[in-house]
Amino acid sequence: MRMMHQFSRQDPTKDGDKLAPGTTRRVLAFAKPYMRQILAFLGLVIIASALIVATPLLFKKIVDDGVLQGDGSLVTLLALVIAGLAVAEAVLTLAQRWYSSRIGEGLIYDLRTQVFGHVQEMPLAFFSRTHTGSLVSRLNNDVIGAQRAFTSTLSGVVSNVIVLVLVAVTMLILSWQITLLALMMLPLFLWPAKWAGRRLAGLTREQMETNAGMSTMMTERFNVGGAMLVKLFGRPVEEQHEFSERSATVRDLGIRIAMTGRIFYSALTLVASLATALVYGIGGHLAIAEHVSVGTLLALAALMGRLYGPLTSLSNVRVDIMTAMVSFERVFEVLDLVPMIREQPHAKALADNPATVRFANVDFRYPSSDEVSLASLEAAARKDGRPSSQVLHDVSFDIGAGQMVALVGPSGAGKTTLTHLVARLYDVSAGSVRVGGEDVRDVTLASLHDAVGYVTQDAHMFHDTIRANLLYARPDATEPDMVAALRGAQVWGLVGSLPDGLDTVVGDRGYRLSGGERQRLAIARLLLKAPRIIVLDEATAHLDSESEVAVRRALDTALENRTSLVIAHRLSTVRHADEILVVDEGRIVERGTHRDLLAAGGLYADLYRTQFAADADDSALTSL
Repeated sequence: MRMMHQFSRQDPTKDGDKLAPGTTRRVLAFAKPYMRQILAFLGLVIIASALIVATPLLFKKIVDDGVLQGDGSLVTLLALVIAGLAVAEAVLTLAQRWYSSRIGEGLIYDLRTQVFGHVQEMPLAFFSRTHTGSLVSRLNNDVIGAQRAFTSTLSGVVSNVIVLVLVAVTMLILSWQITLLALMMLPLFLWPAKWAGRRLAGLTREQMETNAGMSTMMTERFNVGGAMLVKLFGRPVEEQHEFSERSATVRDLGIRIAMTGRIFYSALTLVASLATALVYGIGGHLAIAEHVSVGTLLALAALMGRLYGPLTSLSNVRVDIMTAMVSFERVFEVLDLVPMIREQPHAKALADNPATVRFANVDFRYPSSDEVSLASLEAAARKDGRPSSQVLHDVSFDIGAGQMVALVGPSGAGKTTLTHLVARLYDVSAGSVRVGGEDVRDVTLASLHDAVGYVTQDAHMFHDTIRANLLYARPDATEPDMVAALRGAQVWGLVGSLPDGLDTVVGDRGYRLSGGERQRLAIARLLLKAPRIIVLDEATAHLDSESEVAVRRALDTALENRTSLVIAHRLSTVRHADEILVVDEGRIVERGTHRDLLAAGGLYADLYRTQFAADADDSALTSL
């Protein structure tokens, strides 16, 4: 486990302190649909900013023309005006919040749906390499981080810039001497902002990736399979230690980020305090000499807070923008991954031809890491651009409509890879795969997937009800349709006896059901889909004898009058196949019927004799 942690790494293509080129342009493109709302939002911000400057000027008026002149009615009137401005500011704040929420939540929706839809188009190789927790982190944490750029950060920039300009102009009008003295300390703001912005961008990116790794660990351990593995191998202490180390890294990064921000903010606050002291000192002497009025001095002092406050906030905004840009960048990394299986512009729906399958001189290799994945999403794998070795070599065979063809051979020979090519889960490197006489690359993916149905040895179920898992195959299916499919799959007796029937929750990945029950439920789902071509990938492997008999009956129903490609671990289950293909090291080394292959005395005969001897030994042990 520690070794796995040592192999984890950042995306080597990313500089920890610099953003990828074009990030800002892409961010603005996401804001385009909300331009009207953004303009209305900014209009409210401008009005609210103007009110901020008005209050100190009213203070000046109260002191100079009201208090010092003994005009109580003017003091009362101006106090009421200030109260009215406060109410107006509160109303404007609520309106700003409404617009910022509309913009921010809309942006989150757009980003999440676009990333989710894009990930659905990625090939299987992407999911086999990617850590789920890292991907989910991009979809949740990074999207929310990016959204802040268009809400609090955007309003902060506009509001502070407007306030800064209005305050500076107002102060210059009131006393240009004091204003220039106060602005002399402005350059001291620049260095802390530049230092903190660059440092926090790198720390934030590192914290996000560390958080993603921690999320991945929790995702893998907080499911039935992961929890069972931890318990059976007695590793809870080691898991706790590993999680503590990851949490400590996140904690330490959080402390460094907090301290960097605090040092930055303290430096800016110190500069602002020194500037305010300068105004009081110089302004006080000018007031004594009657070069400025007392009201002007108080107004300048109040405006000083509104001058350096926006400056401090704008410096913080730079940090916020860098942080948000890092989030955008991490989202764009996922969106920039190019799906390898893409529908052709001229693709047409698969015609209703006889359900034949033809492999013609097919070669295949799995894509390399940099073709399908992202280094920062692979916490335990080194990104490698070298092409993988070839898996299939010049494979050719035909399956006639309604025929069953079986694939047998040693583990790792390429049998499952062949089945994946039928539904175009991968594209061939050379040659072609045809379904119904048409190249699978020339038809729409939806029509191809409608025509091909799969049942694997590990039937996946969503953590939902039996009804929902069945409807996933055919959303418009009625309850009688589902019952008929369950009967055909030899599992209605079980489902009908459950207290909640079709509304029974199957649990995480279907773990509340036995292996045989899950397989039969998967077959029911297949029957409901009613594909013309069926692919079975060792659907009866790892089942006990009783479960296998029930599943075999269900499969007989599913395969009736349908074209099928079957991978069989137990050779006795494919003796009646129309043709058996023996696959070894990515090549078809033998083909024929069960009887012909036994007579040939080749690899199939060896596999059959080995398995028959093992079955005989098992039977002998059972009879003892």
